[in-house]
Amino acid sequence: MPGAVIPVGPGYQVPFAARIRAETGIATGAVGMITTAAQAEAIVASGQADLVLMAREFLRRPHWPLHAALELGIEPALPVQYQRGFL
Repeated sequence: MPGAVIPVGPGYQVPFAARIRAETGIATGAVGMITTAAQAEAIVASGQADLVLMAREFLRRPHWPLHAALELGIEPALPVQYQRGFL
């Protein structure tokens, strides 16, 4: 819709993914200012989307997945060749 105003804020596009998922049964990915592990986990756990896609946060923090795993209480399984870097 031309001229549509979409308020921008954390997770602002998640409702679009949730509605498409609910109305069609198609697997969806949520985007839009998703920056924390808790936020991403809540989106998937609540069934609003099947996965979370992130771009800018990965550019800002390339090791985000490792920090997110620790934040969620998961011990990340590192590839053997990288393990020495985390001792």
